Amino acid sequence: MKPVWMIKECLNAGPVLRKLVSVLLAMLVLAGSTSWAAAEGGKIRVFCKRVIDGDTIVLSDGRHVRYLEINAPEIRHGYKPGEPYGREATRLNKKLVEGKPIDIIVARQETHDQYDRLIAHVFTVDGRLVSEILLGKGLAHCCFYQRPDSYARRLLDAQRSAIMAGRGIWSIRHHDLESYYIGNIRSLKFHRPGCPFGRQTSPRNRVIFHTRKEAFLKGYCPCKRCQP
Repeated sequence: MKPVWMIKECLNAGPVLRKLVSVLLAMLVLAGSTSWAAAEGGKIRVFCKRVIDGDTIVLSDGRHVRYLEINAPEIRHGYKPGEPYGREATRLNKKLVEGKPIDIIVARQETHDQYDRLIAHVFTVDGRLVSEILLGKGLAHCCFYQRPDSYARRLLDAQRSAIMAGRGIWSIRHHDLESYYIGNIRSLKFHRPGCPFGRQTSPRNRVIFHTRKEAFLKGYCPCKRCQP
């Protein structure tokens, strides 16, 4: 007899048996809800089925995971061209995690992004933080969408090392097209002077950067709207 029909038959039975079934169902729901709650406080072992790009993977159960606190260059999607070093970032990510068991720590605040991807730090089974490796190779930059956590210092140090050494994306010469940029100490984003989001930043939350490099060294992420 299939489980669904077994439950239906039990629900048609006496009140004692119905109560027992209700308790069992509640236990199953509770077990499912606490497994990921426990993951938020520590590492959980999962399996990476596929790498999509430099900062997104697919687990064996079909869930998509977006790496927390970094942004890797885009690869080509349809008619949208890829960004410099996007393929290199994807290639390194595949080498580190694809087809392998990994450990993840789920974001402590919002656990999913707007695309319903799980947001998490990802580690190799020998304890290496994948985002830190990508940043150190110059194949991603820091983007603290949430309040920086205990790994933020490690990530920023890796990014600074790559910037100063001119690795990966930092080997590309960029000319500052603006005389200054507006940083927001709350969002940790920086903007062009004419960007509406930059202009709306209150004076107490505003910091001025004279170059893009200066903003990146401080751990600020470029605004997606004005793309400084």
